Amino acid sequence: MSVDVDVVRDRPAPALRRARVAVAVLFFTNGALFANLLPRYPQIKADLGLGNTGYGLAVAAFPVGAIVAGLAAGAVVRRLGSARVAVGGTLLTGAGILAAGAAPTAALFAAGLFLAGAMDAIVDVAQNAHGLEVQRRYGRSIINSLHAIWSVGAVTGGAMAAAALALGLSRTVHLTVSGAVFAAAACVALRYCLPAAGDRTAADAPSPGGARSTERPPSRLRTSYVLAALVLIATAGTLVEDAGNSWAAVYLSGSLGASAALAASGFIALVGAQFVGRILGDRLVDRYGQRAVVRAGGLLAAGGMGLALAVPTVPGTVLGFAAAGFGVATTVPAAMHEADELPGLKPGTGLTVVSWLMRLGFLVSPPVVGAVADATSLRAGLLVVPLAGLLAFALAGVLRGRA
Repeated sequence: MSVDVDVVRDRPAPALRRARVAVAVLFFTNGALFANLLPRYPQIKADLGLGNTGYGLAVAAFPVGAIVAGLAAGAVVRRLGSARVAVGGTLLTGAGILAAGAAPTAALFAAGLFLAGAMDAIVDVAQNAHGLEVQRRYGRSIINSLHAIWSVGAVTGGAMAAAALALGLSRTVHLTVSGAVFAAAACVALRYCLPAAGDRTAADAPSPGGARSTERPPSRLRTSYVLAALVLIATAGTLVEDAGNSWAAVYLSGSLGASAALAASGFIALVGAQFVGRILGDRLVDRYGQRAVVRAGGLLAAGGMGLALAVPTVPGTVLGFAAAGFGVATTVPAAMHEADELPGLKPGTGLTVVSWLMRLGFLVSPPVVGAVADATSLRAGLLVVPLAGLLAFALAGVLRGRA
């Protein structure tokens, strides 16, 4: 099918609107697939007789797979097309998750997670590349809403897993059904995505203003500096996310004495506020520009969580995590967008590098915070959140201002 690129800003062509829905489906399925497996981890650990060390090593296979395969994503997308790679990677991600869930040994469990992590890294680059291409044709920001839909998918996947556990479904049946459902959804979405011919080629690489230019391209040193700054901006966002994932409940219950139910509200507040920030993010970016939005968000994250750590109370800390989640809502999408528009690089290269190094942040962050907490206190370890906000604020100058 072909897609009419001559669209009116406020009313895109029907085929382009369908392409937006299709790529949203890919973001949704990517969030939902792995979330179906996460609630099964305690059961898998018990069934395989894994100790804490063995379990930790097995689960680490997912980010290791992502890091091993991540740098190949750009080349694969350029060769096969972003939509095809996203859908094919989705099918293989589902296969890896099913293999991990049904594995009879720890080695096969880790192997399944390695495959799922490798494919997830490639899907991440492909779906963002496709979403950014749809955004370019829309003429306005939509990437933040796509990341918000990923969050909806993750919540949906977790709810599906909880329902499967309540119904007493085996892991094999549960993950086969969820994998088949989301594989079918991805395959249907492929029909309405932009054609592979719509992906950018090297000749289409944009200028700093987002359009082709005959001006002299920036130096390699300048491009390297901007790319490094974008990696740090994206990593700042992931550091805040990981703090909520890994440490919010531990800090609220252990350091502040909150009940288990109340301690869970720190993570919920961060994720919920991040979702709201991404829903609102596209309009804010269109109105004020990525630079201003990330700067304001960085200050909000630093100030909100900094105040919560300076005056530690349960309500204040929950609000601090919410401020941090809302503040960094657009940092990762902004860094990915800017990296994909960097001149002087092959299409997909900047996006691949940012995505790959950002995953290193996810891998390194928990042990670093844990080490600081062991040496001093978890309260000191969580200073990573306001510091990440300040880092995003300081480096936001490489992002675009208001168009």
